[in-house]
Amino acid sequence: MYRPRDTRMPLDEAQDLIDAHGFAVLLDGRLQASHLPLVLARGEGELGTLYGHFARANPHWQALEGQRVLAIFQGPHAYVSPRWYAARPAVPTWNYVAVHASGLVERLDDDATQAAFDGLLAKYEPALLDDAAILSDDYRQRLLRGTVGFRIRLDDLQGKAKLGLNRSREDQAGVLAGLGDSPDPHARQLGRYTQGYTERYTRRHLEDDLGKESQDDR
Repeated sequence: MYRPRDTRMPLDEAQDLIDAHGFAVLLDGRLQASHLPLVLARGEGELGTLYGHFARANPHWQALEGQRVLAIFQGPHAYVSPRWYAARPAVPTWNYVAVHASGLVERLDDDATQAAFDGLLAKYEPALLDDAAILSDDYRQRLLRGTVGFRIRLDDLQGKAKLGLNRSREDQAGVLAGLGDSPDPHARQLGRYTQGYTERYTRRHLEDDLGKESQDDR
């Protein structure tokens, strides 16, 4: 993924985006794709491990064992009007956040598949784990027979936050105001994300600068 320096996300930010936007496009080397929810286990491996499952009727899983795949996670995104910039001339653009995660696919056994399914429930609706009226043990076993669990041990994780951080403070403020005033809920979501990310970005760079000054004083 093309990532100019100011758009490169730190590892923790990229992992946070996966946690918040876990519905991914899973793409193999033949350009066959499936749309799946994936759960990140941060503590497994240097970059983390993704867990998910296919419907057994989906033939995509049959070609993926031991293959390297790309999972694409799309975060907030929206149109940015040149009218929002203080600088002139200017062009319209699209700001967005995305993460590309790559690694080898490993098929899971039944116990690990059940654990992965439970991990998905624990993230999105944990009360279902103890609701036998909806998910009885017998029904869980039937579901298990109809699914194929897998994990992806990540060997590459690239996050991109194209948020205009290379522009002046005046331009950035104008974009935030424009996104915040937009009737589009996606634009307002991007505005909230941009505000938080910019604050963290500024804080990280300030801490880095202070660390360098401290080393220079030694």
